[in-house]
Amino acid sequence: MPTRALLASYRSYRRLFAAPGAAAFTLAGLLGRLALSMNGVSLVVLLAERRGSYALAGTVSAAGLVTGAIGMPLLGRLVDRYGQARVAVPAALYNAAPLAALLLCVRLGAPDWTLYLCWAAAAAAPNLGGMARARWAHLYRDDPAARHLANSLEQALDELCFMAGPVLAMLLCTGLAPEAGLLTAGALGTTGALLFAAQRRTEPPLAGRSLAEPPLAGRSSDGRSSDGRSSDVRSSAGGKHGSPLRVPGLRVLALTFLATGMVFGANEVTTVAYAETLGHRAAAGPLLALVAAGSCAAGLLFGLLTPRRAPATRFLLGAAAMAGVLLLPLAAGLGGAGLALLGAALFAAGTATAPTMVTGMTLVQELLPQRQFNEGMAVAVSGIVVGISAGSALAGTLAEHAPPGTGYVLPAGAAALALLIALTGRRHLRTPGGGPGNSPATDPGSDPGARENAERVVSASV
Repeated sequence: MPTRALLASYRSYRRLFAAPGAAAFTLAGLLGRLALSMNGVSLVVLLAERRGSYALAGTVSAAGLVTGAIGMPLLGRLVDRYGQARVAVPAALYNAAPLAALLLCVRLGAPDWTLYLCWAAAAAAPNLGGMARARWAHLYRDDPAARHLANSLEQALDELCFMAGPVLAMLLCTGLAPEAGLLTAGALGTTGALLFAAQRRTEPPLAGRSLAEPPLAGRSSDGRSSDGRSSDVRSSAGGKHGSPLRVPGLRVLALTFLATGMVFGANEVTTVAYAETLGHRAAAGPLLALVAAGSCAAGLLFGLLTPRRAPATRFLLGAAAMAGVLLLPLAAGLGGAGLALLGAALFAAGTATAPTMVTGMTLVQELLPQRQFNEGMAVAVSGIVVGISAGSALAGTLAEHAPPGTGYVLPAGAAALALLIALTGRRHLRTPGGGPGNSPATDPGSDPGARENAERVVSASV
């Protein structure tokens, strides 16, 4: 049975790559995301070794997270307006300059403020994960099951990168030179972005140009859907538009993702501190890899399930499961558990994050029109980034002033907060055509955001 299950899983995911060019953009995007997962560890090791200060390394890293959280949505808006290739190529080439300047400043002993400036300026890397999801959404715009499978695959790839990236960075920084991690990450990131942008046949068309494409299944050549309603793509794409945060559902998702990011950040710092109190600091890496492994496995398995509930309902269930399983590391930490029991608890805790993230990203696709898809995805990722930064800072403070294991209160509390936010804003997460009992929160004719959602679903632009 395990062999048959593996074969069935392989066939299910293999069908995604039947689309020409799908494998090429996935592999290229994987390089860029691997680079992203290497940056944090590489920067900390570099500054701790060359400047002798973990405090400096932490604050420089935080400066990059802040500017990244601001810059990602701005880059996403440019991608929506001008296309992936026209933005990703100059952004990748530009991003290499401040990274090189940072390494030069460290080597020459430049003042600390130059490090903050360079790392903050290097936070304009293109969001390849969001762009990859946009390509899947375009390729399988008429196949919800395939989109669900693709989003699950992307989440699993994210977790795979965040398992392998820090390990690779540590090997390079300790085995070659402290600068080797950032140099390799910069090369991988630039190469991955350029290769990704070169895959033009899978790049989603701009919303304003979609009328020039051949009619999609279920749509006639005059832009009407099979039931005779006008999709009005031209009017919705051609006018000026504000931030996607004007859509209430995205605000709910962004806040939920912020709390989820706090789970990630607090869990990481608390696990490192707890392993150190046990006298096994080196075990912190494998312990955190177990969290990512649990999430990766759950993401792949979740993709094989046929969604039977509305996305909003699945999101609430995922948030509830995440809040529940994060009580396991808390119990292990407060109970003074050893590494083996803690590792099992962390693996179990990781299994609930992937389904929540997968469904959350699906909701972003459902709630927003195509012309704001990349910006909306970047807003969601920015929420996670800000949450990671806040969770790390809070956990670091608690680790210094509280008994070992107490820090696991933070990820458990953040998961409960994510569930509370999702429950409070659940009516805004309902999408047209999202499933049984899942109707728009308001009448499409009375709410511009809801009307855009209805137009997007009718036109099947994503």
